[in-house]
Amino acid sequence: MWDSAAEANRWWEQAGNDLEFAHMALREEFFHQACFIAQQCAEKAVKAIGYRLGDRTIIGHSVVVLVERYAEQVPALADLNEEAGILDQYFIPTRYPNGLPGGVPFAAFHEPQARAAIEAAERFVRLAREYSQAADTEAP
Repeated sequence: MWDSAAEANRWWEQAGNDLEFAHMALREEFFHQACFIAQQCAEKAVKAIGYRLGDRTIIGHSVVVLVERYAEQVPALADLNEEAGILDQYFIPTRYPNGLPGGVPFAAFHEPQARAAIEAAERFVRLAREYSQAADTEAP
C-alpha cells in the first residue's frame, strides 16, 4: 500500500543529508559542487512536498516548475520562487564544462554563490520538514 507520508519523509531526509554534503563542499572549497548539491536539495525538498500531497510520480528537475506545480496547495512555496530560479541556474553549468562558454565549473563558481545557494536550499528543506510535520499532526 502506498504511504505518501513515508515517501515524503524519505525525500526530505535525503534533502537534509545532501544539505550536509553541500556544507562540506563549501568548507572544502568545492564551490561548484556546493551550488549543484544545493539545487538538488531544493528539488528533493519540493518533491517531498509533492509526495506528501499524494503524488505517486514526480518527474522533472526544475525547482521553478516544481514550485509552480505545488504553490497553490502550499502557498509558502511561492515565497521561494526567486530562490528556485537562482538554484535552477546551477543544475547544468556546475557539472559540465560545455555548460559554460570557454570555462570549467570548478573555476567559475565561488564562495558567495555557494553560500547563497546553500542558504536557499536550507529554506526549502526547512519548509518541506515543517510541511510534513504539520501534515502529520493534522492526520487522523
